[in-house]
Amino acid sequence: MRPLRDAQLGAFTFFASALPHDVCGSNGLPLTPNSIKILGRFQILKTFTHPRLCQYVDISRGKHERLVVVAEHYESSLSDFQRQGKTASPDKVLQVAYEALEGLEFMNKHGMVHRALAPNNVLMDRQGNVKLAKFGLYYMTDRGGDVDFPIGFPSYLAPEVIAQGSFHASDPSNKEAPPPSGPKSDVWSLGVLLFEMCAGRRLLHNIEISERLKFILTLGCMDDIVTVLAEEHGCLDTIKDLPENVLELLRKCLTFLPSKRPTPAELLGDGVFNEISCSYTPFQKPLSLFSSALRCAHLELPEDISDLCKEEEEDYLSERAIDEVYHLWCLAGGDLEKELTNQGIIQSKPPLCTLPKFLLEDGESFGQGRDRSFLLDDTTVTLSLCQLRNRLKDVGGEAYYPLLEDEQSNSQDLSTSVTLPLIIRERDTEYQLTRIAYPYKKDLVWKDARVDIPPLVRGLAWSALLGIEGDIQAKYDGIDKDTPIPTDRQIEVDIPRCHQYDELLSSPQGHIKFRRVLKAWVVSHPDLVYWQGLDSLCAPFLYLNFNNEALAYACMSAFIPKYLYNFFLKDNSHVIQEYLTVFSQMISFHDPELSNHLNQIGFIPDLYAIPWFLTMFTHVFPLHKIFHLWDTLLLGNSSFPFCIGVAILQQLRDRLLANGFNECILLFSDLPVSYALEEHGGRRGNQCELEIDIERCVHESIKLFIWTPKSATYRQHAQPPKTAASGADGNGFGRPLAYYFSDYQDTPRTDLSREPLALADLKAELSPRISAEDLIDLCELSLGGVGKKARAGKPKIVAVDIRSAEDFSRGHLSGSVNIPYSSAFNADGELTQCPGTGVLHAFRGRVIVVISHAMKSGVTFTSHLVKVNFPRVCMLDGGIGKMRSTGLLTVPSPQI
Repeated sequence: MRPLRDAQLGAFTFFASALPHDVCGSNGLPLTPNSIKILGRFQILKTFTHPRLCQYVDISRGKHERLVVVAEHYESSLSDFQRQGKTASPDKVLQVAYEALEGLEFMNKHGMVHRALAPNNVLMDRQGNVKLAKFGLYYMTDRGGDVDFPIGFPSYLAPEVIAQGSFHASDPSNKEAPPPSGPKSDVWSLGVLLFEMCAGRRLLHNIEISERLKFILTLGCMDDIVTVLAEEHGCLDTIKDLPENVLELLRKCLTFLPSKRPTPAELLGDGVFNEISCSYTPFQKPLSLFSSALRCAHLELPEDISDLCKEEEEDYLSERAIDEVYHLWCLAGGDLEKELTNQGIIQSKPPLCTLPKFLLEDGESFGQGRDRSFLLDDTTVTLSLCQLRNRLKDVGGEAYYPLLEDEQSNSQDLSTSVTLPLIIRERDTEYQLTRIAYPYKKDLVWKDARVDIPPLVRGLAWSALLGIEGDIQAKYDGIDKDTPIPTDRQIEVDIPRCHQYDELLSSPQGHIKFRRVLKAWVVSHPDLVYWQGLDSLCAPFLYLNFNNEALAYACMSAFIPKYLYNFFLKDNSHVIQEYLTVFSQMISFHDPELSNHLNQIGFIPDLYAIPWFLTMFTHVFPLHKIFHLWDTLLLGNSSFPFCIGVAILQQLRDRLLANGFNECILLFSDLPVSYALEEHGGRRGNQCELEIDIERCVHESIKLFIWTPKSATYRQHAQPPKTAASGADGNGFGRPLAYYFSDYQDTPRTDLSREPLALADLKAELSPRISAEDLIDLCELSLGGVGKKARAGKPKIVAVDIRSAEDFSRGHLSGSVNIPYSSAFNADGELTQCPGTGVLHAFRGRVIVVISHAMKSGVTFTSHLVKVNFPRVCMLDGGIGKMRSTGLLTVPSPQI
């Protein structure tokens, strides 16, 4: 979006037509409210950026189908000429005509017409340039079918529009809608406006509407409509004195028959604008963010960057984008309905005055008719920025230039705020001002994302974290999304049930976009298939990139291989089973007491965790919680979801430990629907007790992740190694933790790497295995024989060697503890003495790595530690044999 500059923010409101409550659609679901339809169509209007159009910013839906639209606004308009009773100069008329036609032509290229041209909708900025307002009203209301008022003003409507009459979709007497208005209808409206500028008065102002419409329709019998209008209003001499090119323009605009009337594009190329057109530079569409061309090549910075912020009276806020200013206005306490109420646009009435009309059997009616406040009030209220400016008055000018690198000052500014809860930071005006700029370097994106991701730029930040680049639009356009495929039926069934509490995703436009993005993914991945849950996975990306399907598709296509590699194979049972088994081992590793209880009652992950991981928790949580969860998920590697799952279980830990199988099934069966009830303010059964604290879940997940050796989550069905690690140093939570946040699969394979394990063998082990290279790194050892420098943030670890004392004395890992297997178990693997007592008890809480000679004894030993609730137990893959070639085994010196 362009900067605010000398513009203001304006808001206007109207009501959508109400639908009957007892009518359902063909799918058996309630009809989509007209306000939701309008809200969905409105979104594309926000992408229209043209110097002759007022930028749309936002739309909000209130009670009783009320909609409030926010857009760029200017106080000056063509109405000023009428109020002053002055005629405009010919040059001014040509300027207004040319600039208005530029805006109309741009709209026509996007398949839209204005249909509401009137003096108060042709605004003027401080330089006197035209800005067309309310140009999207006809489109967003489906040509007026979703509202109870006509689109346009009778005095300015083209004859062919008047001849069609009015149409209301809610009126049962209407069988079909009239054909849509074309670009030529706006040319007539513009001609009336230009005529009024030349005459210095309004046309047909003092005549009843019905007479006005009759007069316009009779103009078809006139040879020279301009002369007839001039005679009718007593300004014939004024009109005759106009230059020939202005008169020619008026005649062409006020051509009665649409077939002979030119379009805006044809008028722009007409000879009447030969002298004025050369002074205008053709509009060029701004370059896309995902483009090979340099978007900022023309920008220049002063030699001393500090010069940018020295002007004390400089209005830095006006240089920020309009959507940013509005976002900050809302954070500073801006309330749209309050502003409209203060201006008298919204008027509250006592309940007794709003009783509906009802009919008796004899046809007698009682109650009031349609409240006229439900019709369109064309007033635009200017939103005051005083409260926002007062809030930001103490903010230095440097904060408005966030792309200027000054790490010291930035860290000082953020140091006090980042300690606050995330929900408070997201609502803090000053903090968000410093955060909403999109960093221009990849490492800065990762660095800033580790702090938090501002809601306003979340979609772009996610795309950067996922490494999206290149001409994504061309790739998306090249995918066939129209040819029917077998999956279409399932997609059609799933979409109306996917996050439909959200107004945007539940709109018809949302369904259309859902269908296109999902189908694009299915068609472009022929080796994979559509599984139920893919729609939930798509929802966050579509919501954040509603007007950029290509980016939503690209993000989804990058997300799935990273976190859900091969989950969508036609036969994904081996992938899912391995994933759930590793998750089960993670529960045992971090919370053995909970793991033992769940295993004892038979409540295995297969019964509850498949929807978690298949949809990356989007089936469990509402979108606003998914955003915060994925902000962190995208910084971690493919094993981070395991830690999220364990963190969720730990929040429900007390209830799980206190209940049996049936109660746990009921508990988890409520989780997928809890968000829908929460969004609608409802509760069912124990819904309020199932609330998951996402911020706590995120913090706990990071702690669990840090304590998890990276090879412990090794999966042979995970994504193959990539050529380069993504992100800053391949990690998302700081350079000291790079070891943990790069995928184990990305590390080069060596003789010390973990070996694949058959699924049956993997399921037989309660504890995870770790690789020899992982053990070496965690123990701060060096293959060269010299101890490595300890890194901050690494978990404390102890190696427990369960070989016999004799074998231990022949060579062992430095610092390891010897607890012979034979001292705790007999030859049949039966327990004779608990190894959890004595010396091992002192290491409780550390990562315990069991080193054995035979893996069978290691499995028995670690399983027993888990059963007696020892946390963080794992064993060395390959046993002591993997360590023999490293030269790290030491032999104790003989006693003298």
